[in-house]
Amino acid sequence: MGPLLAVGNKKALGLDDVPDLDHADSVAGLLPSFKTNLEAQAGDGSGPKFTAFKLTKALVRTVWWHIAVTALYALIYNLATYVGPYLIDSLVQYLNGDERYASKGKLLVVTFIVAKVFECLSQRHWFFRLQQAGIRARSALVSVVYQKGLSLSSISRQSRTSGEMINIISVDADRVGLFSWYMHDLWLVPLQVGMALFILYSTLGVASLAALGATIVVMLANVPPMKMQEKFQQKLMDCKDVRMKATSEILRNMRILKLQGWEMKFLSKIIDLRTTETSWLKKYLYTSTAATFVFWGAPTFVAVVTFGACMLLGIPLESGKVLSALATFRVLQEPIYNLPDTISMMIQTKVSLDRIASFLCLEELPTDAVERLPSGSSNVAIEVSNGCFSWDGSPELPTLKDLNFEAQQGMRVAVCGTVGSGKSSLLSCILGEVPKLSGEVKTCGTMAYVSQTAWIQSGKIQDNILFGKEMDSEKYDRVLEWCSLKKDLEILPFGDKTVIGERGINLSGGQKQRIQIARALYQDADIYLFDDPFSAVDAHTGSHLFKECLLGALASKTVVYVTHHIEFLPSADLIL
Repeated sequence: MGPLLAVGNKKALGLDDVPDLDHADSVAGLLPSFKTNLEAQAGDGSGPKFTAFKLTKALVRTVWWHIAVTALYALIYNLATYVGPYLIDSLVQYLNGDERYASKGKLLVVTFIVAKVFECLSQRHWFFRLQQAGIRARSALVSVVYQKGLSLSSISRQSRTSGEMINIISVDADRVGLFSWYMHDLWLVPLQVGMALFILYSTLGVASLAALGATIVVMLANVPPMKMQEKFQQKLMDCKDVRMKATSEILRNMRILKLQGWEMKFLSKIIDLRTTETSWLKKYLYTSTAATFVFWGAPTFVAVVTFGACMLLGIPLESGKVLSALATFRVLQEPIYNLPDTISMMIQTKVSLDRIASFLCLEELPTDAVERLPSGSSNVAIEVSNGCFSWDGSPELPTLKDLNFEAQQGMRVAVCGTVGSGKSSLLSCILGEVPKLSGEVKTCGTMAYVSQTAWIQSGKIQDNILFGKEMDSEKYDRVLEWCSLKKDLEILPFGDKTVIGERGINLSGGQKQRIQIARALYQDADIYLFDDPFSAVDAHTGSHLFKECLLGALASKTVVYVTHHIEFLPSADLIL
């Protein structure tokens, strides 16, 4: 950090000045290791493939080094913390002139100083490593959930909503990452209580058993609230999923609601869902408050019980012993204060891990649905033999059956038919997104897909077209010309640097479709699948796009295009 701070002292820091993220902290470095550990924990088919316990084991194996190092720092910190309460009685005896400690004064002072230094240093390194472990765990989980979301089958997509996936990423994965701050409390609390009882026994004798009994009573008092918290947390997350689903659908269709004047009607629905969620949240917080009240009063309760036992047993309460006991109670306050939060976080993390594991157990698209051959390895670009496909996986009601066709390299294949005849499903079969019941599907080379409804990401127009590819100015200009985008960019205030709103809300339907086509052309794929993109533009623009793109830029490519324009059919080599 020293060189970076020196540069920042001279000028404003830019991206070039900030060093790259360490490979071990990046998703590229974490994901392969985590997926390997996760697959090693996968079930044998007799039970769930993933569970909260299996996820935990995979995470522990991924960040085990950080867990081990933080455990060492935590141990050093806690040992150093109890040095003061243990030696304070000796220091008081020395200050009172006790001859037994006459030669140990300097040693006691040095011990106090060294213990404090170790306490401060170990705590800072402990917290830093905990935060790093939490970030790594969260990044690994988010990456796996994203990959799973992109590979879900059609049946799984129907059973889960986008709101649930958003909650898993933004709430559940984040909560698992936050648990790193509490993970060592599971063994630290017994250790801290044990050291405290040892110190109390060395100073107060048998009266320390009263402190042990009081501590056990305090811990057992939190068991009922803990069980109630787990139940309320699960109900709360279920209600949150329902509300997020409704909110997402309402925001996605806000124009229709405005047009029909239904804003207040649907607002009341969201408020009702929020009211239900709030009721469970209140119950959860009430139980948390009860648990917190018990533990906030615990140190005082333990001290009163301990000193009361000393008075009943006739144990003299000397100043050194009292100060040592009070210092021990003060140090013991932190784990007792944190115990309700630790229990609450354990419950929340368990619920979150269950939800993530349930999501990861959803059915995926079969990886062998399409046999993908490398570019140039065959003269046949697309081949479907005896294909039978069904969106819901049911052989009784196949979506497409007895499908046979072959497209050579460089062919143009037109797909036409009535509404609902399966034109879009055919393209999805080629992509491998429809469950295959029988037959074979082979493709040779890379593919680019242009959907009927334009997909636009928030960001600059240029970023939407490049889509991660490096800028090639000549190629980029040709693509803009082919897609008739130059005039549109001249009108926009910042040209292709103009930032597009959510899902391209500040663009017309035709502009979004042409940007989507431009993105596909810039990818320079071997096979292009067009799902009637020309229906979103006017007749003149559609003819221009068909001529410049399909007949011009993609003349040497294999193109399968769905269309209802009869004038586009004569240009096809094969019509389905």
